[in-house]
Amino acid sequence: MLKYYLNRSEQIATSVHPFVKPQSSRQLKPSDKVSKADFVLTPYIDSSNLRATYQILNTVVPYTLLWILAVIAAPISLWLLPPIVALLILFSLRCFSLMHDCGHYSLFRSKRVNRIIGFMLGVINAVPQYAWSRDHAYHHKTNGDWERYRGVADFLSTEEFNELDPFNQKLYEVLRHPLMGIPGGFFYLVIKPRLVLIMGVYDFIHHVFTDLKKGSEFNLAHTISAHQSKHWQSAAEFWDLLLNNICVVGGWIFLSHLWGNGLFWSIYSITLSCSATIFIWLFFVQHIFEGAYAHKTDGWDYVLGAVKGSSYLELPAVLRWFTADIGYHNIHHLSERIPNYRLAACHRENSHLLSDIKTLRMGDLLDCSQFLLWDAASDRLVSIPQGRRCANTSFRQATETMVNPVPNCTSGATIKSNRDRNVEG
Repeated sequence: MLKYYLNRSEQIATSVHPFVKPQSSRQLKPSDKVSKADFVLTPYIDSSNLRATYQILNTVVPYTLLWILAVIAAPISLWLLPPIVALLILFSLRCFSLMHDCGHYSLFRSKRVNRIIGFMLGVINAVPQYAWSRDHAYHHKTNGDWERYRGVADFLSTEEFNELDPFNQKLYEVLRHPLMGIPGGFFYLVIKPRLVLIMGVYDFIHHVFTDLKKGSEFNLAHTISAHQSKHWQSAAEFWDLLLNNICVVGGWIFLSHLWGNGLFWSIYSITLSCSATIFIWLFFVQHIFEGAYAHKTDGWDYVLGAVKGSSYLELPAVLRWFTADIGYHNIHHLSERIPNYRLAACHRENSHLLSDIKTLRMGDLLDCSQFLLWDAASDRLVSIPQGRRCANTSFRQATETMVNPVPNCTSGATIKSNRDRNVEG
């Protein structure tokens, strides 16, 4: 039994089991002293079409069969639905995780295949994959730089928060409570992409009528090229958004007619809301925690953002499978081109460089959820009470400086007296 445990322990990163001695040829190195060149990453940037295809099949096929099973089970007894819906939530989560890999062009070898499969997985989860991936790429590019990227919930700095009135401070805190992930997840997947398209089309129509009112000759191609939308960054994003909405809304209409509005929407809304909530929570604990690297743009370091600004999320084997090993988040941020099926091996290969990274579990969510503000003065994440104390301290220091400017705040005799006491002490 002990031999089996030790054999298993050798395969797990030393950051998870610190009593496991690293190999003698590899010296432990503090994570704040490493460079990207220290890590062995390149051998793991190797996508396998066979493994990727297998992952898609063992995800999409069960997800489809579970929907059919739910429709068959519902007339028999509604009590049969909860376990089916629970599995639907988990497979929806895995669809999202694989879509995430497609967005990094890491799941398959071909960029085109990643785009096609990513689009399909985006339709399953009702999210336009291309625009989502572009936004997510910005997160990777700026992780740990809290002047450019403010986290999963658009966090405020302590200074910005303390400028709010009491009502908006309370609203800010309530909207970022973990339970708000449930309605927030539904809005994020089901409502927001439809709303973005409607607002974008309205904005374009308004642009067309504005041009016509000016009396200029109408040229559709020129009007389209001249219009800079606030709702998408490029023509490719627009077409992806449009096609996603056509497929998603068309699917809603077809399946609602086929299975009935009540049955379809009750299962669908619960599935997407819960899977989105879990993914939001996962993303939260992977970057929002005590001691997370939260630097200003000046002096920000990409590698420290990956190593110290991301946590290692220790999950049960079942959840590791459904989340496609996204818990190995430090490695993922060091190289997003490593496919999910090689993250664990790469983590083990580089465990001697990850000995002091933050290790968390899902149970740590509530502890992490208190860190809702960024204190720019100390380059760290703080709770709201801590943020208020920081503001009060800064205010007192500023007031004292105004009342007693430093050069004239005390007499020369007092300075000498204080210096003498310090020497005597």
